[in-house]
This record gives sequence, C-alpha cells and structure tokens, in this order.
Amino acid sequence: MEDLRYPIGRFEAPAVITADMRKRFINDIRYLPSLVELAIQNLDAHQLQTPYRPGGWTVAQVVHHLADSHMNGFIRLKLALTEDNPTIKPYQEASWAELADVQHTPVNVSITLLHALHTRWVAIYEHMEARDWDLTFFHPENHASYTLSKHLANYAWHGLHHHAHIERLKEREGWK
Repeated sequence: MEDLRYPIGRFEAPAVITADMRKRFINDIRYLPSLVELAIQNLDAHQLQTPYRPGGWTVAQVVHHLADSHMNGFIRLKLALTEDNPTIKPYQEASWAELADVQHTPVNVSITLLHALHTRWVAIYEHMEARDWDLTFFHPENHASYTLSKHLANYAWHGLHHHAHIERLKEREGWK
C-alpha cells in the first residue's frame, strides 16, 4: 500500500536547499497546473470518480485538494513575507475533500484556479531576495517553524506527489 500512497516517496526536506534547487522547485510549481490538466483531460465522469487507491480520494477530489492545499500554501508564503514567524492556520484537508464545492464543482474550475494561483505564486518566488528564503512561519500542529525554502520544496513535492497518484491510477487501469 505504501507505493500507492507515496508513489514518488515521502517528502524529505533537503538539509541544504541551493539556488539551483529552488529554481527546479519553482519550475515544478510553474508547470504543475498544466501537468494535472493533461493528466485528466481525457478522463470521463466515471474515471474522475475513481479513487486513486483503495480507501483514497477520487481523482476529482485530488484535483480539488491541490487547489485547496496550494491556496493555503500561497497564503502561508505571503504571511511569512509580511509578518515575523506568523502562526499559520492548519485545516482539515480530509473534511475539505468532502464539502459540497468538491462534490458539485467540475474539476476544470480547480484546474483554472491552479493556473491562476500558480502564476501568482511563481511571480512571488521569482522576485524574492536571497534573505527571504530564510523567513519562517510556525505550524502549530507540528510545533515547528518552516523556512520558505523548505516550504517551496514541500509544495513542489506535494504537487508532483498528487500528479503521480493520477498517472499511476491511469497506468494501472489502462486509461489513455
């Protein structure tokens, strides 16, 4: 079951994040909306309602979750850039995946949202000063502060992690 839950492995923050690594992570953020859009473009309604693993979210829930999660990530970035180690607000992602907007909104709405959101996210990342990457926010559930470098690495991984959920499901099911 581990491979189905973590098809690209669990997130492990690099001990040191270089400028070249940040460029790669920024590109992961930049291109994720297009990757997800391409991954789902030929899926029908039944396929979009198929869980990516037993007991897991449906493809549609994964797409909507990416929008929800990345909106939170974007806000966390902005808070860290404008406040001193702000405490962020955790959210119950599993509960969010069950709300009416996820159940009754077409996935293309969240794809459009991801395109717009990631364009703004990349604009901030590409114009940050070197010292900004060491700014932090505090996560109360984890009792830890995170630098914006690690935050970037985490969200780059997060997008690719969920993209892989969709692609691996398509491979297992023989969907084109």
